[in-house]
Amino acid sequence: MNKEELNRDFILLNVGHAYHDADWNWKNVYSPFARIHFVVNGTAKIIRDDKEYTLKKNHLYLTPSYMKHSYQCDDVLELYYIHIYEDIGRKLSLFDLIDFPVEIEANSLDIHLLERLVEINPERGLRYYDPRAYDTSSNLARNIVQQKNVSFASELETQGILKQLISHFVAHASYKNEHIEKRILKSLHYIHKNLDKSIQIEHLAQLCFMTKDHFIRLFKKEMNITPCKYINQKKIEQAQLTMLIDDKPIKEIAYNLGFNNTFYFNRLFKKITNKSPGEYKKELG
Repeated sequence: MNKEELNRDFILLNVGHAYHDADWNWKNVYSPFARIHFVVNGTAKIIRDDKEYTLKKNHLYLTPSYMKHSYQCDDVLELYYIHIYEDIGRKLSLFDLIDFPVEIEANSLDIHLLERLVEINPERGLRYYDPRAYDTSSNLARNIVQQKNVSFASELETQGILKQLISHFVAHASYKNEHIEKRILKSLHYIHKNLDKSIQIEHLAQLCFMTKDHFIRLFKKEMNITPCKYINQKKIEQAQLTMLIDDKPIKEIAYNLGFNNTFYFNRLFKKITNKSPGEYKKELG
């Protein structure tokens, strides 16, 4: 794997130190940002479709963006939380390229890194821990703008700490392209570089020197989703991110993602996000 291909910038959205007493119970959390939790004391559970994870003291936990999950806490829990927006542009997300572990044991430096991250970003703590309160378009947009406006020195230090913490997970991770069929990986790169265009399955099959039916079967086998659904999902995710950081009309956003039919874009957006583009954009206030 080319290191340059994995190079990313991260935008800190939230960071803080929290105490809970059987009140960290939220279901079906689904966000365009990743989360890292560090457990200081107590226990709780993160429940994902693939597995249920019991949180343990002095361990770090990583939840990727767009990963539906729930929290369950029946007792006292003390933890640090970090919410991170991955600035990927037209690249594949790191979570598309790497299989990250969910849980790793923290080292002696991690607590100091977390304390320092809180210290240099005192305004990033959550006022309310309910995801319905902080996981909104307006809140995300405000945090993204706020982080981009901090001093260069603070930005460098924040980036350094985030990358150190993420590097601990990378050290125990495996690269998906070592397991994904090379032709499918080639199609993934093409999709992400061309989200602004209308992407035809026939063209992807030709790039991979395969028939259309063979390509669809192999893509679904490797990615557990059809190529059409994958393309639509990534286009709508890009539309969501565009709305967070740019006040463009919905029609222009649709056109810039290769949709000539705004009605179809609106219908697809609502199918994937459970909100119309207008409703989602309205949250930006």
